[in-house]
Parts: sequence; C-alpha cells; structure tokens
Amino acid sequence: MEFDFMRKIYFLLFLVWCTNAVNAQNNVLNGMPMPAHVQTNNAKCRVVKSFSAAVVGHPGQRVYSATTRTLRRLDERVGLFFKQGNIANIDTSHNATLLVQVHQPAQLQLYEDESYQLQISDTQIRITAPTDLGALHAMETLLQILSVDAQGYYFPGVNITDTPRFAWRGLLLDVCLHWMPMDVIKRTLDGMAAVKLNVFHFHFSEDQAFRVESKVYPLLTQLGAEGNFFTQDEVKEIIAYASDRGIRVVPEIDVPGHATAMIKAYPALASIPRKYELQRYYGVFDPTLDVTKEYTYQFLDTLFGEMAALFPDAYFHIGGDENTGKDWENSPSIQAYMQQHGIANGHDLQTAFNSRLLPILNKYHKKVMGWDEILQPGVPKDIVIQSWRGGDPFYASIKQGYTALLSTGYYIDLIQPADYHYLVDPAPDSILLSDEERKRILGGEATMWTEHTTAETVDSRIWPRTAAIAERLWSAKEIRDVNDMYRRLDIISLRLEELGSTHLKNKAMLMRRLSNGYDTKALEVLVDVIEPLKIYERNEGDTMYNVFSPYTKIADVATPDQKVARSFRNLVDAYLVNPQVSVQKEITGHLQLWQENDAAFMQLVQRSPVLQEAVILSKNLSIIAGYGLQAMQYLNGKAQPTTQWKAAATTALKKASTQGGRCDLQVVTAIEKLVNAVKVK
Repeated sequence: MEFDFMRKIYFLLFLVWCTNAVNAQNNVLNGMPMPAHVQTNNAKCRVVKSFSAAVVGHPGQRVYSATTRTLRRLDERVGLFFKQGNIANIDTSHNATLLVQVHQPAQLQLYEDESYQLQISDTQIRITAPTDLGALHAMETLLQILSVDAQGYYFPGVNITDTPRFAWRGLLLDVCLHWMPMDVIKRTLDGMAAVKLNVFHFHFSEDQAFRVESKVYPLLTQLGAEGNFFTQDEVKEIIAYASDRGIRVVPEIDVPGHATAMIKAYPALASIPRKYELQRYYGVFDPTLDVTKEYTYQFLDTLFGEMAALFPDAYFHIGGDENTGKDWENSPSIQAYMQQHGIANGHDLQTAFNSRLLPILNKYHKKVMGWDEILQPGVPKDIVIQSWRGGDPFYASIKQGYTALLSTGYYIDLIQPADYHYLVDPAPDSILLSDEERKRILGGEATMWTEHTTAETVDSRIWPRTAAIAERLWSAKEIRDVNDMYRRLDIISLRLEELGSTHLKNKAMLMRRLSNGYDTKALEVLVDVIEPLKIYERNEGDTMYNVFSPYTKIADVATPDQKVARSFRNLVDAYLVNPQVSVQKEITGHLQLWQENDAAFMQLVQRSPVLQEAVILSKNLSIIAGYGLQAMQYLNGKAQPTTQWKAAATTALKKASTQGGRCDLQVVTAIEKLVNAVKVK
C-alpha cells in the first residue's frame, strides 16, 4: 500500500514537472526568430522589484547600453519600478538577477560571431556570448519569452544555444520615393534589432531625390532633395544608433540609371543634353550618366570618397539596376565611343563602367555590391550580387563563383502575405549546390520601396511581416510551420509596438481621418477584409500616383495580410472538412456582420465622401455575405438550393472579385468555396 501511494505521488509530481516544462516550452516558442536549440525545465525566475543586471568580461560599451535598454523595457512592461538605473562598468556583481558575460566586443562586419547561450534557473538569468552581438540577441530573446502566471511575471527555465543560419540579414529602406525622416529610421532600427536583423541598407539616391548631404557637391541636396535630406551629422547619428543595436549601415548610390536627381544637380553628368527635373512619377526612366566622360568618373571618385569616409561599413552598393540604355542609344558621342572601343551594346558598356568603379571603391577600402544587372561577363568575382530577380540567374551567379544575397520573394512593398515571404529560402534543398557554393549565399534582404508609402504608413508595410523574413534568415530551414508562424507573429507585433512602431495605432488614426469622426466601426469592418492591390497593380502604368499624391485613402488604411480575412478562410476550410457547430457559428457570425455592415457604411459615406471609392467594396461584401449565409443553410439541410440561386451566387462572386478604391476583398474565395460545396439536384 505504501509503495502504491508513493508511486502515485511520484507520478503526480512527474505530471506537474511535465506540465511546467510544456508551459515553459510554449513560452519560449512564442519568440521570433525561433532559437536553434532549446531545452526547458520547470524553473521560474521571478521578476520582482529587486531585479538587477550586471555585465562581466570584456564587453565594450554596446552591451552596457543594451542591458540598460533591456532593464527599462522590462520595467515598462511589468511596472515594478526597478531600483537600478543605467548599467555601467561598475555593475559587475555575479549575483545579479541578469548576468551578461561577454568575451569581447565585435567589429560590425560580415561573419562576426553572433552566437549566444541563455540559461535561466529559479534564481538567475545567465547570458554568455563570445561577442557583444550575441549578448544583444540574447537579450531580445529574453524579452520575448517573458511569461505570467497567477503569481506575476517570470522567465521560464530554459537553456538556449543559438546562432544565425545566415550572416547577412537585412532590410532596405528607400528614403527617396517618399521622404522618411529620422524618427522612422530609428524606430525601424529598433524593430530590426528586436527580430535580429543586422544590416540596414540605406537607399538614398534616386530619380526623385538625393537624400544625403554632400559637402563637395552641395547641389545634390540643394537642387535634388527639395529640403528633405539627412545632413552628414544626422547620418553619423543614424550609424551610431544602428551600431549601438548591432546593425551595420550599407549605403547605396544608384548608378548609372535612376540618377535623375544627380543629373539635375550636375547636368554635365547627363548622356543627353536636355533640361532635367526631378521625376514626379514612379517607374523606370531614361536619364542615365554618361559613362564615356572622364568627368563622370572624377565626379564619382570624389563623391564616393566622401561617402566612403562617412559610412564605415566595408560594403558600398552601386545599384546598377534598370538602366534602359535609351539615352546611350540616342547619344551620338556615346555611340561613337562604343564603336571606337569595340563595345557591342549597352550591357557591355555598363560592364565597362562597373569595371572602372571597382578600383575607385577599392581605393577607399570598400567592397562593391549591386543589383542583378551588374553581373555581366567579365565582371570580377569580388563583387557581391543582390538579386531582385532571383530564380536560375541567382543560383547561376553562385555557381559561377560570385557571392550573393537574395531579395526576390522579400519585396515587402508588394503587399504579399507573410506566409509567401516565409517560405522563400535563399538556399533551398531543391537547388543542387555544393557546400562551398552554399557558403557564397550570404543571406537575404527585405526591401521597402516607398512609391506608395509615407512616414504614416511605412511601419504597416514593414511590420510585422518582416519578422517572418527575419526568422527565415536566422532559424533552421526546417522551421516552416505557417500556422505557428502566424500565431507567433501576432505576439511579436505587440512587442514591436512597444518599441514605437506605428503599424497598429496609425491604422486607427487613419480610419478616424477617413471617417471624419470618432465612429469608425463600419469602416473597420470593411477594412478588416480588404487589402491594397498587390505587386504593381495599384499604380498600373505608373501614371496614377506621383510624389504629391494623397496616401491617406482606403488603400493606405488597409494593410497586407489581414488577420480577419485569413482567419475566415481558415474557418471555411476547416468547416468543409469537419462541419462542427462551433465553427459554423463563427462563420455565420462573420457573414451576418458583413451583410448588415453596408447600411452603416453608406451612412458613413454621407459625412465622408472620400470613402465613395469604397462603396462598391462594401456593397459587394454585403451581397456575397448574403449568398454565404444561404449556402450555410443549404449545407445544413435547412433549405433546398436551385440552379438559379447557384448561378446568381456565382455571378455575384465574380463581380466581387473586381477591385474598388485600389483594394480587393479577401473573403471572396472562401465564400466561393461555401457556394461551390452546395450540391444542386
């Protein structure tokens, strides 16, 4: 009897341990990116008022700043008024609640060690890292796994060993097509650090503007920026801010195409003598530098030298994309030069141009990188290719011996869903590459081009989807569960908002503006199931929008990858496989809301005519929701459908597939599935 009793006690204790371990595991698995190796236990390190932090080893200043930010961010979340202030090099107690041990400060350069170990017991959190970069990443992981139970906040017991899969994990932010001021830059860098991105690609020269001060060529901003540019002191501030978060800053000056702003400021650079103005529309334009003039190389040598001194990173991006070559073709002097030097076509001329730039930038101790187009026969192997076209050309460049990184599939400005980006892998198993070839894939970069994005909306285009890309570039390739990714993406979205991202709160603000009042419910119901047109459909032909167009319309309030629409699609799929009553009620609830919302939306339009463009969306949503409700009745055997009903429903669904207000409905296919599931005798 005593043996049986003790066996039951041990079994119960085992169940408690397992439950605690599972809870700890679940808390850890809320993070993003997912760590490489995680072991959990039933420990709980409680967060109390006396929580303290210390740094030991040879860390460098960056870790003290990061530990201070971690302490403040933690206190802002738990509200306990920690006694400790800023962490300094006198805070070295090995008994601190959070002990950060770093072997040495890292250089901000490619292939630095970013690994870390995070160990949590009941009494202490220990971070151990070879470099300060690993310690910064560990602190972000720590903040992501903060947990709560009936007794308050705690960190679950874990032993995490983590390191990134790819060395180059970047985000390009274009500040030319629309101006992005300093506060946007800083909160973007904060978000990047939170999800362990480590390269900020600073795209500041375009047809529409040149956005960084040049003291040797001051007209670049005087004539090419219309008052919106970063001074060199502000650039240094950005670089320091990024460095403090373990992020490199790589500059891009796009040449020889996309150079209208440069040519307007210095017309002697032009291939064709004509009057130049900053481009007001978006797209690909003909103005191109004359790469047959020595003046062009003298100009670029001086400019690149100035910018190379300003930006300390080893890499310098020269663009090289989308040169139409038309101005070269229409220039008699350039054609004569090509004939004289045996240059067959524009591609060969651009290759010759790139070959001239390489020694210039090498002279300033920079490694050259550019877009796909710079990869032409004869280009030296020491350039880095950033691929925006991807596919076979990307892997062909790797096999030819070039180092490259992938942006294809990571163009977040194209409004594609997070799962699309998440499943794009720079080095998939489906591509046959040797180990040496795989090493030449540096990683990838998300790209935020700002044709249709302003400072008010840019965060909603970057976040939270870029966190999914960050996980693809950091975590193991086997981490591919889309449903779990979306679950965690909802959590990380709130953490990003804590850091100042406006991707959630600006949506409500813009809806109040569009509604011309505080009551936005009818608009919110509609916005929850629409998304802006994807890829390049919103500005088809590149003539509807220009740099002065209003970006406060319904397409700007609508965000990519709407959760309500995605959840509804999942509900329908689940119901058609297993028609549970609870799922049926959820589907019916959505459909009833959408059917009834049109009347309220039309009242809203009366006080806010700017919403007139969305009337067709609201009406179509109401109509197809009605057909969805009828389909549910038929599927439940409460009525008998007719062929006329199904034909009418099919026609309505087809009509609802058309766009309105530069948006489209995201629940059409799900309601169509319900209608198609109805069998007509």
